[in-house]
Amino acid sequence: MNRDEKSAIVSDLNDSFNRATITVVTDYCGLTVSDLEELRGELRKCNSEIRVAKNTLLKKAVTDTGSASLADEFIGTTAVVMAYADPVCPAKALTKFADGHDKFKIRCAALEGDKLTIDDLITLSKLPSREVLLGQFLAVLNAVPTGLVQVLSAVPRTFLYGLRAVEEQKGQ
Repeated sequence: MNRDEKSAIVSDLNDSFNRATITVVTDYCGLTVSDLEELRGELRKCNSEIRVAKNTLLKKAVTDTGSASLADEFIGTTAVVMAYADPVCPAKALTKFADGHDKFKIRCAALEGDKLTIDDLITLSKLPSREVLLGQFLAVLNAVPTGLVQVLSAVPRTFLYGLRAVEEQKGQ
């Protein structure tokens, strides 16, 4: 690989690191090509990608990005997962894949500049998706006015029930 190819790869990786909301450093040693393709397919559904590059190129590309704290983790066989939208979906996909494949290891992650441990990533993966969280939020917003209307309508309703009871007593 000549110098121009390396600089193009570093430039492309740097752009990916800058756009990523979450970056996960993994060790893929021992995985088959079909396993990696399965993981790539799952990550594509989450607007994410997995990139394999030389550690020296990754270290150059990560400088001056939000994921710069990960530079020390680029050792051995390294694959980097970068998500460009919701960070929960790729975290779920990675933890599920790691549970099913003993040779796949998650080293660490960076979420918008903050370094995460493996436990932090697992906790992130247990969160509901963005759509579910928005639905829960809307349910809470809807419950408050609904409850208020029910409380305010209870007073006239109970008064009406009282009048009907008096009417039935007088009718007998």
